[in-house]
Amino acid sequence: MKSRFYLARKGLFRVFHLALAAWFAALAVVPAYAAAEYSFAVVPQFERRKVFAIWQPIVDELQKRSGVKLKLTTTLTVVEYGQQMRKGAYDFVFTNPYYVLKFYPIQGYQPLVRDAKNLRGIVVVRKDSPIQRPEDLQGKTVAVPTLNAFGASLMVQADLANQFQVKVAVKDAKTHTSAYFQTINGLVDAAGGVQKTLQEQEPAVRDALRVVYTTGELPSHPLAAHPRVPKKVQDKIRAAFLAMAEDPAMKPLLDKVPMQKAVAARMDDYLPAAKLGLDRYWVEE
Repeated sequence: MKSRFYLARKGLFRVFHLALAAWFAALAVVPAYAAAEYSFAVVPQFERRKVFAIWQPIVDELQKRSGVKLKLTTTLTVVEYGQQMRKGAYDFVFTNPYYVLKFYPIQGYQPLVRDAKNLRGIVVVRKDSPIQRPEDLQGKTVAVPTLNAFGASLMVQADLANQFQVKVAVKDAKTHTSAYFQTINGLVDAAGGVQKTLQEQEPAVRDALRVVYTTGELPSHPLAAHPRVPKKVQDKIRAAFLAMAEDPAMKPLLDKVPMQKAVAARMDDYLPAAKLGLDRYWVEE
């Protein structure tokens, strides 16, 4: 005859196995993305507090609309951001377009959404600067948000060299805002930036600067996803972002990016930039 201890132990095992089976059955019903949390990393075009002030409400809204848990993150510098992206540290990135191209063979980030309005690099000087033309920049020091900034550094250097045979010395200012302030304060001759970040500065900053050159245009910063993120999760984030862009109530949020008209993006949008020889100006970080 079986002992009462044996029967009790057999009963406990049966309860355990039934509970385990129920747990696995629940996992089969609940989508994987409902439990997972995905990092959402934004390139630090501005100082950290401003990045979070702009992007946290957007990320909160994306999370609500998509049902996908997201955690906003950034770094102190663009260089550090690029290093982390090269490692594949982030699930979703809002990033320098050239980072997507440069790191695609390594990590395979796929563009999901971008602004329909293309990006243009600019060179700005103080309003009272004697620099009037691109040719006047020969040998001058230009502050840039990072040496590998797409519009503000790579496109600017390539355009000045190809079109005007002008070579400049670039200085890493860490952020767009810092590059503009260094120019205003006379620490450098000029700053490389993009039209969108100049528009985001305080009126006093914009009014103290003058644009002396504007580059050609290329597709703007994309929101991209690492290939490890399930396709259905990527699709939900893309759909949620595009739906936000169609909602007039969301316009004040997206204008701060600025993402004035969001459209679906794909890798083919960025391939023409690979033909511009921007690698000549890329600095390994």
